[in-house]
Amino acid sequence: MDTRTRRRGKRRAAMEWPTFVLIVACYGAWTTAGYVLWPHWPIAAMAILTLTIALQSSLMHECLHGHPTRWAWVNEALVFVPVGLVYPYRRFKALHLRHHADERLTDPFEDPESYYKALWLYRKLPGWAQRILEVNNTMIGRFVLGPAIMNIGFFATEAKLIREDARGVRRAWLLHAAGLAFVLPVIAYGFGMPLWLYFLVPAWLGQSLISVRTFAEHRWSERPDGRTIIVERSPLALLFLNNNLHLVHHKLPAAPWYRLPALYRARRAEWLAMNDGYSYSSYWALVKAFAFRAKEPVPHPVLRREPEAPRAFRPRAHGRSIGGARTVPVPATPPKE
Repeated sequence: MDTRTRRRGKRRAAMEWPTFVLIVACYGAWTTAGYVLWPHWPIAAMAILTLTIALQSSLMHECLHGHPTRWAWVNEALVFVPVGLVYPYRRFKALHLRHHADERLTDPFEDPESYYKALWLYRKLPGWAQRILEVNNTMIGRFVLGPAIMNIGFFATEAKLIREDARGVRRAWLLHAAGLAFVLPVIAYGFGMPLWLYFLVPAWLGQSLISVRTFAEHRWSERPDGRTIIVERSPLALLFLNNNLHLVHHKLPAAPWYRLPALYRARRAEWLAMNDGYSYSSYWALVKAFAFRAKEPVPHPVLRREPEAPRAFRPRAHGRSIGGARTVPVPATPPKE
């Protein structure tokens, strides 16, 4: 990748208006669906709420990467209202930025967004838990069960971090609680929608839509650049803010979402060579291939034997993943079975 592409990827305006307008439109559509559509056209309201929750998740991702302004506190304020209910912005930001260490992608101890498990830990799970994780590696399983699996692990791990007074975690959750103190009354009394229904339908399905994107974003490869996917075309591209072109985002994380397609088209062959051709024409191609068949095994292909640790070893406080994995020391070249 030459210096011209890198400069184009990193160039930032004082205000990126496409992103700002989309944030306003997202919250505007969420409000309209709840106040105007829900009393008269509840199915339409549910559909729009689902889409706006998924879009707001994508916008949170955009903002944590430094968009649409140069000021982190402004970007946080723009997506502060947690319509998706689950993830505190600051925890999402801390975990996701750790995920951008490409040399550690897919490592279940170092990559907070990895769906792999170390083999020795996988074998310790009860059989029913192993089966659930295997189903979760099919696309239908990820869509249906993915939100529950991720949320349960995330909440359990975050509760432990709060008890341990891990740096920044309690503050992130207090800010999130302040956002929920605004959102929940709006849903219950403004929209007149039962909170359980909001959680089980639009909030759950919004996460499920995002899981379509994250399902195949990364795979194990000896080369870090070979671990990240490109999905060339998708009607969901706007909802995902073009993160279907995920390799481009990982290599140029400062590039705003609306520049990613042009950056990809300008050097398509180079991008595909970079990730060893790990690409699909569309998400429909992924559905056809992996709707009911696991795309990847649950155990990580490399992390197979438990490393020996000193008796006094204690895991790092922040060595946790969204799914609840703890950090343990892993040798640079783990022995093969």
